[in-house]
Amino acid sequence: MKNILANDPSPYLQQHKNNPVHWQTWNKESLKQAKIEKKPILLSIGYSSCHWCHVMAHESFEDKKTAELMNNHFINIKVDREERPDIDFIFQSSYQLFNNSGGGWPLTIFLDENAVPFMAGTYFPKDPKHGLPSFANVLKQVSETYQKQRNTILNQKELIKKHLDIKKNSVVKQDLEPILEVVLNNLDQENGGYKGAPKFPTFNVFETLIYFYNKTKKEKFLKPVEILLNKICSQGIYDHIEGGISRYTVDEKWLVPHFEKMLYDNVQFISLMSKFLKVKPNEYLIKKVKQTAFFLDNSFVNSKNGLLGSAFDADSDGEEGKYYIYKYEEIKNIKNINKFFVINRSGNWEGKIILQEISTPPDEIIQELKKIRSKKNKPFFDNKTQLDLNSLWVSSLIHLHQVFKNDNYLVLAEKYFKRIENCFTKDELFHSYSKEIVFLEDYAFFIKCLVDLHEATLKVEYKLKARELSDKCIEKFYVRNKKIFQKNPIETNDLFIAPIDISDHTIPNGNSVMLSNFSRLGYLEIGKELSESLNGYLNIFKNHMLSSLKSIDIFNQTNSGKKCTEDGCDL
Repeated sequence: MKNILANDPSPYLQQHKNNPVHWQTWNKESLKQAKIEKKPILLSIGYSSCHWCHVMAHESFEDKKTAELMNNHFINIKVDREERPDIDFIFQSSYQLFNNSGGGWPLTIFLDENAVPFMAGTYFPKDPKHGLPSFANVLKQVSETYQKQRNTILNQKELIKKHLDIKKNSVVKQDLEPILEVVLNNLDQENGGYKGAPKFPTFNVFETLIYFYNKTKKEKFLKPVEILLNKICSQGIYDHIEGGISRYTVDEKWLVPHFEKMLYDNVQFISLMSKFLKVKPNEYLIKKVKQTAFFLDNSFVNSKNGLLGSAFDADSDGEEGKYYIYKYEEIKNIKNINKFFVINRSGNWEGKIILQEISTPPDEIIQELKKIRSKKNKPFFDNKTQLDLNSLWVSSLIHLHQVFKNDNYLVLAEKYFKRIENCFTKDELFHSYSKEIVFLEDYAFFIKCLVDLHEATLKVEYKLKARELSDKCIEKFYVRNKKIFQKNPIETNDLFIAPIDISDHTIPNGNSVMLSNFSRLGYLEIGKELSESLNGYLNIFKNHMLSSLKSIDIFNQTNSGKKCTEDGCDL
C-alpha cells in the first residue's frame, strides 16, 4: 500500500499527500483491506485550518520512524471532517463514550478490522508532555492490545452500538421556556456567551433567544444577544481590518482567538446580527455585519465555481496568527491609533498585539493597518465548497436584505443561488466533491434557502422546488420506525451504526431545520411526528438541542393555527 491522498481533491487530505504514512481514504477498498490483513484501522479526522492537526502532522505524520510504526501495524485512513461529517459525528460520539469527555480535532481513533471503534484520543505529542503519552508509545500499546485481545475487541460491536444508540423518553409536549432559564443561568453576563473559557459563539443558542424575545418581548432573552454581539465585535475574535470572526478564543473575554476563520461561523454571525438589528438597530453592529458580508463575498470565494470556500487557516509561515497580529514597532507611529485600539509596548499576547477596539477607528487608520498586513503571506485558504454552508450564506444575505431593505443583498442572494444550482443540483444534490455523497444538512439548508427566497421574492418556483426536495429528503433520510432523520442516506450508510444526530454542532441540527421547513411548507402530518420525536429527546439532550427548541415551538404554534416564523409569532 502507498499514500494515495495525492489523488483526492480535499485540501486537507492534500496537505498529507507527502507524508511517509501509507494514508488511505475511507472507502470499500481500504475497509476491506483491514479485514484481509486482520489489522486494526488508525482513523485520523481533521480539517485544513485546524492548528493542532498541523502540529500532529509535523511532529508525527512527517516522521519516518512514526510512519513506519503506523504502516506496519495499522491500516491508516485520513478523513476530512467537512467532507464526511457523518463519519466525524459517529466517531466523536465514540470518543465521548470511551473518555467521558468532549472530543475535538485531530481525532485519533482506533477501529477494529470491521471498522468498529475500540479506543480513541485526540492530539498525541511526539514526545510525552502535558500528561499525554508519546504517539509512538500509544501506537505500540494499541497494536499489542489488539493482538492479545482481538477476539474480545471484535465481540464488542453490539455493546458499543447499544451505548451509542440515542435514547428518548415518552414526553410529547412540555413547556419550553424553563429549558431556556437553565441556558440563561449558564451565560456570562459581563462578557457574553457561556461562562468560562474557551469561548465559542454558539450562534444557534442566541438565535433561539432572539426568537423567544420576539415571541414574548421579555428583555431577558434579548440582553444576552446584545452583550455577545457587542463584545465579539470589539475584541480580538473579530478581524477589525478585513471583517469576519475567528472560530473561538482561548480566554473568557474574546481576546485571544484560535485564528482560523470558518465559513459556518461567519454566515451564522451575519444571520444572528441581522435578526438582532431588526429588533434593535445599532450603527456599530451595522458596520461590522456589512464589513463581514463584504469580506465573505470578496475574499472567501472559490474562483473555480464562484461559491464560498470553507476556511482560512490559523497559521501562516508556520506561525499561528502571524497574519492577524502586529508588533508594537510596526504600528506605534500610526497617528492617534491608541485612541481607537488598546496599544501597549509589551503587547497583549506573546509580546505582540491583537487588536481590541476602544472606539470605531477612522478609515485612514484601517488603511494603514491593512497596508502593513498586505506585506505578510496570507493563511492557506481551503476553497472546498459545501452545499449546506453555501445555502446558509444565501439565507444570511436574505436576512441582510430584510434588515436594510437593500435590494443589492437580494440580488446577491439570487446570484449565489444560481451558482449553487449550477454546481450542486444537476441530477441529485451532493455535499462537496463527491457526487456520491450527500447529507441531511445539505437538503435541510438548501430547502431553507429556497423557502427564504420564496418569501423574499414571492417567486412560486422556489416554493415548488422546496416541496419537491422535501419529499426527496423524507425518502432518503427519514427513519420511519424511529420518526427521525438520520445524517446520511439510509441506503448508502457505510458506518457500523446509523448516524442519527439530534444535537447542534457547528451548525444547527438537520432535524431541527427540517422541522422548521415543514412548518413553513405546510407538512403538518410528518411535522407532528418529527416534533413529538424531538420532544422525546429534550429532557436528556436539551443543552445540545437549542435550535430544536425554536423549531418545536414554531411547529406547535403553526399547528395550532397561529402565524409563526423564525422571527416570532403573532399570538
